[in-house]
Amino acid sequence: MKRTSYNASRRSALKTAAAGVAALAMPMIWTPSRAASKRIVVRDDGGIYSKAYGAVFYKPFTEATGIQVVGVQANAEPTAQIRSMVDTGNYTWDMAKISQPAILMLTEGGKVYLEKHGLESDPVVATIPKQYMSPYGVGNNVYTTVLAYRTDAFKGRRAPASWADFWDVKNIPGRRGLRKHPFDTIEEALMADGVPTDKVYPCDIDRALASLDKIKPSVDVWWNTGAQVEQMLGSGEVDMIATWVSRAQSAIANGAPVQIVWDQNIWGCDNWSILKGTPNADACREFIKFASDPKRQAALVEYFAAGVTQPAAFDFIKADVARNCPTHPDNIKTGLHINAAYWLDKQRDVLERFNGWVLK
Repeated sequence: MKRTSYNASRRSALKTAAAGVAALAMPMIWTPSRAASKRIVVRDDGGIYSKAYGAVFYKPFTEATGIQVVGVQANAEPTAQIRSMVDTGNYTWDMAKISQPAILMLTEGGKVYLEKHGLESDPVVATIPKQYMSPYGVGNNVYTTVLAYRTDAFKGRRAPASWADFWDVKNIPGRRGLRKHPFDTIEEALMADGVPTDKVYPCDIDRALASLDKIKPSVDVWWNTGAQVEQMLGSGEVDMIATWVSRAQSAIANGAPVQIVWDQNIWGCDNWSILKGTPNADACREFIKFASDPKRQAALVEYFAAGVTQPAAFDFIKADVARNCPTHPDNIKTGLHINAAYWLDKQRDVLERFNGWVLK
């Protein structure tokens, strides 16, 4: 009896020790009981994004873990807000959906304002291609700038199929619109002048401005906001325009006869990033893993043509819908990946030169 009692006690002790080791070795698993008082606040883009994320990510995550997720809309690149929260220790948000350039702004040049997510070895996150990842961000959506045109303006004649065509005012006449900002516009000007996508960076600004000189007299509208673009495509105020693809897709959804040209699209990636020092960092990591599931990402297309970052997500998306997603293999392979490091280093100088050029 004593021997049996000893062995039972020993087994009990070993189980207790093993449990302790496992707790140290294994990532924390959130359960509703453990997370009863947990809440994370996520900065997103508002509008259709908040609606989609609420239905596809936020609510299901809360149901699965008990961790409440609150989505908050904020400025397009809220780097100043994030710096303020981290510097003061007053966290209005725990994590944010931000671009690759924003991540660089918050992690280079001194103080680091984001947490390393440490999820590279997670079996779900690890299947996201490296081009959508960084130590401080897990890619969740690819956005892109494209050439879009009104099909009714090109009945019976050649329609633009590249930036060179957009610049060809002699052979492809029509009302044109360009963004009044160097981002994307500089890259478009270089590709129109014959620069291959893999040679666009570092940008030759002299060449870009010379290229823009050629088309400047034929640009009918220099736009500033996406809403402006959507309105112009819908009304027919322009025949062709450089635009964020989401605005062209929205115009199409509203019945406008618009065609998107995916060749030479200019793309970047938004990421889930965790604010440095937030007490809810582990809960944020659990959310990121949850939101990186391919099938969940695929569900976003019920709301908008998402630039899903999981290749396997296309296994769950209808082919005709997938063709309009920025990360569809046929679209991403002909695109230009925005060089975030270049723009972080050069944006002030280029913006000054571009604005001076606009005023000439």
